Amino acid sequence: MEKIFSLTRTARVIVSMATVAASIMAAPETSSAAIAPGHAEVQRALDRAVTEGGLPGILAEVRDGRRSWFGSAGVADTRTGRKRLPQERFRIGSASKAFTATVILQLSAEHRLSLDDPVEKWLPGVVKGNGNDGGEITIRQLLNHSSGIFNYGNDEEAFAKFVGPEFFKHRYEKYRPEQLVEIAMSHPPYFGPGQGFGYSNTNYILAGMIIERVTGRTLAGEISRRIVRPLALTGTYLPGDDTVIRGPHARHYSTLFVTGPDAKVYDVTEMNASTGWAAGGMVSTVRDLDRFVSALLRGLLLAPAEQREMFTTVSTGGGWIPNTTYGLGVFSQKLSCGVTVWGAAGAISGSYSYAMGSRDGKRMVVSNVNGDWNNPIGTLTDVLQSEFCPADPA
Repeated sequence: MEKIFSLTRTARVIVSMATVAASIMAAPETSSAAIAPGHAEVQRALDRAVTEGGLPGILAEVRDGRRSWFGSAGVADTRTGRKRLPQERFRIGSASKAFTATVILQLSAEHRLSLDDPVEKWLPGVVKGNGNDGGEITIRQLLNHSSGIFNYGNDEEAFAKFVGPEFFKHRYEKYRPEQLVEIAMSHPPYFGPGQGFGYSNTNYILAGMIIERVTGRTLAGEISRRIVRPLALTGTYLPGDDTVIRGPHARHYSTLFVTGPDAKVYDVTEMNASTGWAAGGMVSTVRDLDRFVSALLRGLLLAPAEQREMFTTVSTGGGWIPNTTYGLGVFSQKLSCGVTVWGAAGAISGSYSYAMGSRDGKRMVVSNVNGDWNNPIGTLTDVLQSEFCPADPA
């Protein structure tokens, strides 16, 4: 198969887009009956998320080769009682990082940048002050979170705008990438470049800025041209300043970082997600995420050298999601039965998503909850466990 990373002329790009899309779409989307009842345990995990976890709704799509199964529990809208559906769109948070990293790696394959380039080469004077030095940090260190750069979301003043009712005063505010980086630069780094793992959205804001500097195009346009259109991801986009989710979507519910049994739940579906942008601003669906992540796992979007770079991981040190290592926009997670799954995940107010599968991409589980309390990561890990480590393999 001719892959889009190796094509330079317009005509060849168009041919490759059609070829990649046809390859991904060859697996039919079948009904749950195709592989049920083997997924009864997954359905029980979905039910637990609602009945025991108190979340409003959850959905999951499981694919094993050419057979797929969809399950859900709870609701997409607590006001109407509307059920969750496969075509629903939702905010995917940090799963956006896999898209950003893929574009960077494609640019590397085209020799338009190098992962060993210092940030200063492409963004002169942007990473500086308080011990930050863009001349000492490489693009690779941005992508695997070993740069040490402070996460702008941990700034107390910025964070306070999104806690409790304050969210509603600021939910439509627009943030330029440069503003987010400036917030991070007002803090010293967590550690020296390459000296540890520190998950930081600032890393991917900088990566997005580099993409725009190298290509002269918008990040949204590059993601669409290089990934969304070739893979025919009909529900996936980077919204920019749009505050609504286009098309069919679940309502997103949040306690806005207030904890405790009496924490009030708010509908936070409409918001300006420019606070996430290249690090966490995208919208997608379970089927699109399956198609995208499985394409990454199968090597359909990257040249072999860049594929190896993406899946070369560093330890997260136990301070992030347990039992994980992090690559370039993707991560691995070792489950209780010893099985290791690979993919992307993300969280944003009111929405948590997981898109994980076997290393060869033949078996995938993509899930989303439209609430952000009572340990959603544990809930989504429970769904993964139910598929890859079932108590009753039969």
